[in-house]
This record gives sequence, structure tokens and C-alpha cells, in this order.
Amino acid sequence: MNDLYWGAQVRLSAVEVEELARVYAEWSRDSEFKRLLDDAPPRLFSAKGIREWLEKKMETESQTFHMFCIRALSDDRLLGDLTLDVINPGSGEAYVGIAIGGRDSWGKSFGTDALRLLLRYAFTELNLRRVSLTVFEYNPRAIRSYEKAGFQLEGRQRGTIIREGRRWDELHMGILREEWLQAR
Repeated sequence: MNDLYWGAQVRLSAVEVEELARVYAEWSRDSEFKRLLDDAPPRLFSAKGIREWLEKKMETESQTFHMFCIRALSDDRLLGDLTLDVINPGSGEAYVGIAIGGRDSWGKSFGTDALRLLLRYAFTELNLRRVSLTVFEYNPRAIRSYEKAGFQLEGRQRGTIIREGRRWDELHMGILREEWLQAR
């Protein structure tokens, strides 16, 4: 396999829909995982519902939606998933999403390693110009990971999400191809 998909700690693999749906349903039982993943109130997902969503998304957006599983090099276990949604192919812009599942995998730089692989894919294989993401202010571990991968804070929407009885900002981060090339 091309070294594009192999990092220091993880490799990116094709999505095995059945496996990802089953494991993702398990991860969705952890309210902290759901809280960090999106701004919707935490709720449980069934493997069947996740499988159907994945199949539909991958079929209807096959030209612009790129999804990978993140696997540990040490034991090949499924750590999470990584998506690259090309918003505007003409201008070379895409949006990245990442989820690292089990808590035992958090804080070990798996996400940073996976993001670096995805950026190489985005900028060399897809010839994109810019990759963006959003993250919630209450997720400092993710923010550090994004910064280590080269993302810069570009803006914030103040008070967009309520968690723990207070309002939090949504941060917008991005990296340009030129910045990625300079940092290599």
C-alpha cells in the first residue's frame, strides 16, 4: 500500500460499513464522545441506522465525499473515522471531520497523525487549495491536535452552543496548501 496512508501511529483504510456502523453505535453510548463530536444533544444510534446513513452518503456523494477508517498500526484496531467533504471542487476547498472513538484512544496523538495523512491526500492527490474544520471551544484536546497538524484559527462564532449550562464558541480553523507545503 502507498505510504500516503501510513503514519507514525495509524493508517487510513477503506471504510468497512458493517464494522464501522457496529463500532460507531458502541461509541455513541458514551455521552462524552457525542458531546465532543457535534452540537446536537447526545443520543444513541443503532448500527442499522448508521449503516444506512453511511451507505446513502457514500453513494449519493461519491465524487465529493472521501471517508477513511483510522486504524492503529500496533494492532489494526478501529480507532475512528476521517472524512473530507469537498465543498467546492472548482476552487479546491474541502471540510474535514474526524472522530476518535473509545476514550482509551484519546490524547495519544492518533488524531493528529491521521489528520497529517489526510492533508497529504487532500493536497497531493486531490490537489485542493484549502481544508477547513470547526471545533467547539470546550474541546481543547482537539484544538491542540488541529494546531499540531498545521491548522490555524481563522474565526469564531461566539456563543453558538450551550453545554454544561453555559454558552461556548464555535471555532473555525483552516490550512492552505502553501502553509502545508512550508511546514513539511
